[in-house]
Amino acid sequence: MDSMWLVLTALAFGIFLGAAFMIVLHMAERRGSNAARVVAPTIPDGIDQVLEVLESAGVVLDPSNNVLKASPGALALGLVRQQQLAHPELVELVTSVRRTGEPVAQEIGVARGPFGEATIRLRVRVARLGTRFIMLLAEDRTEAHRLDEVRRDFVANISHELKTPIASVSLLAEALDQAADEPEQVRRFAGRLTVEASRLAHITSEVIELSRLQARDALRPDVLVRVDEVVAAAVDQNRVVAAAKHVEIAVRASSKAEVYGDRALMVVAVHNLISNAIAYSNEGGRVGVGVRVHGGAVEIAVTDQGIGLESDDLERIFERFYRVDQARSRNTGGSGLGLSIVKHTVQNHGGDVRVWSQPGRGSTFMVRLPLAEVAPESTPESGGGDGAAREPAASPGAATSARKSDRGARRRTAAAEPATRVAIPDRGDPT
Repeated sequence: MDSMWLVLTALAFGIFLGAAFMIVLHMAERRGSNAARVVAPTIPDGIDQVLEVLESAGVVLDPSNNVLKASPGALALGLVRQQQLAHPELVELVTSVRRTGEPVAQEIGVARGPFGEATIRLRVRVARLGTRFIMLLAEDRTEAHRLDEVRRDFVANISHELKTPIASVSLLAEALDQAADEPEQVRRFAGRLTVEASRLAHITSEVIELSRLQARDALRPDVLVRVDEVVAAAVDQNRVVAAAKHVEIAVRASSKAEVYGDRALMVVAVHNLISNAIAYSNEGGRVGVGVRVHGGAVEIAVTDQGIGLESDDLERIFERFYRVDQARSRNTGGSGLGLSIVKHTVQNHGGDVRVWSQPGRGSTFMVRLPLAEVAPESTPESGGGDGAAREPAASPGAATSARKSDRGARRRTAAAEPATRVAIPDRGDPT
């Protein structure tokens, strides 16, 4: 009898232990599932498709403010950097919505890019998406705010600058009429008239380009542009002028960097820098053009060994119609709009432009643009704890093949033309 009770007691104790183990195992599994959902949250169905078709910039954030999904517009505006919101103003709005649960609509100003002082005005709407996610939509309202100021300044500047060539054309036409019986004078005045007409046409062309930069549709920020191709195109446009002046253009552009923007506008900006470097270089001089990636940005440097700039001029050279030397500008056909076009183009792309110069030793202009950010892809499960999907790594074989292909391309290029180096003299301290 005693052994029977002992067996029953042991059996009951075993059943109890098994049941307790199963309960603990079930609770651990539930906790693990909850933790997995927190670490690797999934976006509700249909959100990816909605973000792809939205004209506004759209961002979806998880409970830890990690960016799960960002539209191309959000990346192009620089709202997302390294899968986080790039601006504390946006983080503050998201925190407010997460705390109160109420949607927020507000207009704020944020930096256009990580460099420079240019800002953009955004109409931002933030609201909950389900119980755990936050959706942020942003609309660029920058042009609406500065349109009146641009129109006012532009009309004042252009009316002043067009006055001189128009008056010259009028006087030359009158002189032609009075010298109708003198063929030699007619030819001389006709030549001057052609020069003034060309100058007027050049100013008009650059005015149109500057107007395009300040228009609402000036920039397609969701288009990827290869910087090396932009530099190559700009250099090719200046080779004839450089050859006529016996100026050598040395190029080093093998960065493979990409930025968001408008390729045509970027080519115009780099072309203007190279054209200025050639125009203000001495005959037989050298102009260097280089591209490198540094600190999350691509840098385009244009260096000349020309007349250089005084420190007082460095603060004004990017103003519309400003010319360092009025007499020399007339000889070179300058309108004073080239560097203004460069500045507006670079600012529209979220970058900045700097200049170093010393009189008699030349100048260096450097354009910095933020590198294109790769869009994070949402997946049901994430391998990391940051809640954002990771890009699949390229296989070692593919990487090796790419390196071999690059080396082969460089050998073919070296065989086709001699290698050149960018000569960058000491320019002093940047402004």
